[in-house]
Amino acid sequence: MKFIISLAFKNLTRYKRRTLITAGAIAFGIMMYIFIDSMLLGAEYESVRNLKWYETASARIYNTEYWDERYQLPLDINIEDPGRILNLLEAEDYTATPRTIFAGDLILNSNDFGEAGNMSVVVTAIDPETDYDVYHFGDTLAEGRFLEPGEEGVVMGSWFAEDIGAQVGYWITIVTRGNGGFYEAMDLEIVGIVNCPNPNVNRTLIMMPIDTAGDYLAMDGAVTQIDIRLPDKADVDAAVARIHELIDGNGVEVMSWEAMAKDFLALLEAKRGGTGLILFLIFIIAAVGISNTMLMAIFERIRELGMMRSLGMQDSKIRLAFIFEAAGIGLIGSLLGVILGTLANLYLINVGIDYGMLLRDNDLGFRIQSIFRGVWNPETMIVAFVVGIFISSLVAYFPARRALKMDIPSCLRHQ
Repeated sequence: MKFIISLAFKNLTRYKRRTLITAGAIAFGIMMYIFIDSMLLGAEYESVRNLKWYETASARIYNTEYWDERYQLPLDINIEDPGRILNLLEAEDYTATPRTIFAGDLILNSNDFGEAGNMSVVVTAIDPETDYDVYHFGDTLAEGRFLEPGEEGVVMGSWFAEDIGAQVGYWITIVTRGNGGFYEAMDLEIVGIVNCPNPNVNRTLIMMPIDTAGDYLAMDGAVTQIDIRLPDKADVDAAVARIHELIDGNGVEVMSWEAMAKDFLALLEAKRGGTGLILFLIFIIAAVGISNTMLMAIFERIRELGMMRSLGMQDSKIRLAFIFEAAGIGLIGSLLGVILGTLANLYLINVGIDYGMLLRDNDLGFRIQSIFRGVWNPETMIVAFVVGIFISSLVAYFPARRALKMDIPSCLRHQ
């Protein structure tokens, strides 16, 4: 065995250029594997974080009939006594806030916008005193100020404001149907613009005070939902079960963010499958390069192979020597690939790649506004390292097996 390993090592050093070129192909494939996996895994983590921070919170309380009708945004299917539930949650140290979501038509004031126009919008009515404890809008203010209780004002997402040409101080009119079916028009001043990391929110966000909206919509203190923030490492399912037990039904139900975001999580799962295919293709390309190199190496040394066989060296040992040689190339390439992947990942984690121009006008499904950042994933690095060596060894077996099918005289006469 020592002789076989020594022979394989000598062949590696004897054909240095070929060894380095093949190892370089493996290294590039492994580097790209680590880099792409890091970027997409980072995008997934950040998307989930931004989903919880700006859209769903950790959990939400609804009227039991609301979820099936959620796309219609009904105001009459609501939580009639949110104060009681909020008090119960506060007693158990849960951070919660009420919200009312409703649809309407946005009418632009021609005095401010230059020309009249209208569009369908979804308005989020919030409690300015508690909403920022649950959601992370506190550090997103780009212009103006945040909402104050009881005022007739709105805060908009920066992309939405840019699309309609809105500025702080402009007035808009929202026409909607109140709780009971009557029409109501609300004249509201834009008091602030936020730049939210979640592009879905940034494209559509309109927030106003919940007490102002309640007066216009005749909600009589009712709200459409109560959102709850849990610690980052909390067991969400256990917390949902505990909250459900705490509020004791009474016509409401508790849903985790995962239950509310099933479609989004299914999309992430599909993207993960596509990523796996891309990474598989990278390894196939590397494997083809290794196989081609080993095929050339073996057929260039057929006379040498015939001489070893004529001197009594067993075919199995010759085959093993070539496999060890390929494994050595794989080891060099894998080690170099992990080092390069680590260096590339340092840039990706600390700086990231800015896709802002692409994400501004296109929805790629991720909840990321512009910069894709990576994350450290030691498991991927270990897998890439081991698989690089394994594939190198595996693809060397077949050309070696093919060459060993030749008889010894044919090998010695080979040119």
